[in-house]
Amino acid sequence: MVATRRRFDANLQRVRIIENGVRKRVNVCTRCLKANKVAKAR
Repeated sequence: MVATRRRFDANLQRVRIIENGVRKRVNVCTRCLKANKVAKAR
């Protein structure tokens, strides 16, 4: 028996990205970073 239900939270990282030519700081999941769904600002 499990006393509490286990939660699987997303692995979020605070990253600087480029969105519409503007640099922003956004919380992005590591899956999105690995799959190149987000363009990281250099």
